[in-house]
Amino acid sequence: MARWKLMLVLASGLAASGIPKAEAADWWPAKVYDLANGKSAEVGYVPLEKADKKWNICILFPHVKDSLWVAAAYGAVEEAKRLGVRITLFQAGGYENLPKQLSQFDDCVASKPDLIITGAISEAGLAKKFQEGLDKKIPQVALINPVANAPVTAKVSVDYPTMGELAGQYLLDTHPGKPVSVAVFPGPQGAGWPESFLKGFDQRLKGTSAKIVDTKWGDTGVAVQLKLVEDSLQTNPDIGVIWGAPPAIEAAVSAVQDAGKRGKIDLLPSYENQAMLDFLKNGEVKGFPTLAPVLEARIAIDIAVRILEGKPYLKAPMIVPEMITKENLGKSDLGNIFAPANWQPVYSVD
Repeated sequence: MARWKLMLVLASGLAASGIPKAEAADWWPAKVYDLANGKSAEVGYVPLEKADKKWNICILFPHVKDSLWVAAAYGAVEEAKRLGVRITLFQAGGYENLPKQLSQFDDCVASKPDLIITGAISEAGLAKKFQEGLDKKIPQVALINPVANAPVTAKVSVDYPTMGELAGQYLLDTHPGKPVSVAVFPGPQGAGWPESFLKGFDQRLKGTSAKIVDTKWGDTGVAVQLKLVEDSLQTNPDIGVIWGAPPAIEAAVSAVQDAGKRGKIDLLPSYENQAMLDFLKNGEVKGFPTLAPVLEARIAIDIAVRILEGKPYLKAPMIVPEMITKENLGKSDLGNIFAPANWQPVYSVD
């Protein structure tokens, strides 16, 4: 049976994009939290210069239909090229496609990779597969999406509650002491990361004049989110802030305008993608916290090589997040956040 496989290669003309090409030495030392021994210490992450051999790494992503996962793909490709290892990446097409990701995991294992890196659609859904891989002596590295309890060799992510708190604090700073009704659109319930974002956001707003009046869950497709946002606006006419995953904010831009409330409702993303960067520049959003997916993927590839070569590695590094606003945009390293604007993965059928 034919299986769809995504082979990621570097497209030509990167330097011509709006986001500069990331050179090999540009990304380190990178600020990460080392969570070893249950403590959180900030360290400067420095990768290996080169891999000792051309390892074969298989990668599984939920999808590549938004710029966050494209950025992660770009980071993985660039670091694999720099270190001199081979990667093959499968994408499941969306968070609703857990059975497909499980099947792709089996395809990964069948190809006899040296290591598997997974952006898990669901921690609970992938836990058994992670153990099956480990039982076959295939190390498992979790990337971006949080994995709290599933068996993995290492995991690279960002502290999602902290990102939620960053957004919550920014909301409070921009609405000082003012009562404000907030509608939230975290993403697909059960994926883990939406709940984690919301946990930090909700905790920061507790006991303040900002109140969450509506919470709606749904897949990270703009069409799905548009229906949720429209329903919320009709039910809650006093909404002053919409917080949520970037697809929800993309949908909210048009929904708010259609409702005649542009400029009356602030839009606050829970994390970044290319559309949020464009909206920041044109004033549709005021800021967003970033999880730096390019950087996360680079570190995951480096950790994979360290594991395979028996070298010291961080078992659970977390990126130090930052709040990007118009005021500090020029000082931020966008090469850690976004792929070059004209970079595209190349699909093939195997």
